[in-house]
Amino acid sequence: MKWTGLYFLGYVIFMVGLFLALWKLDVLGHLGTTWTVILAVLAVGFGIMIAVSGSGEKKVVEVDHKQ
Repeated sequence: MKWTGLYFLGYVIFMVGLFLALWKLDVLGHLGTTWTVILAVLAVGFGIMIAVSGSGEKKVVEVDHKQ
């Protein structure tokens, strides 16, 4: 598994814990199902953006031209 996938897995576990805490505090019950699903989709999208932006190395490649 690449680091991006591992990072995203950790983010998903964090978000599940956060949503469980909000559910236990009955915050999600007051918001309703529609807003809970919208928040979950936004959270996953945000996690994907963070995981992808942090992946890959930025290198400077120098090319020697032959004359």
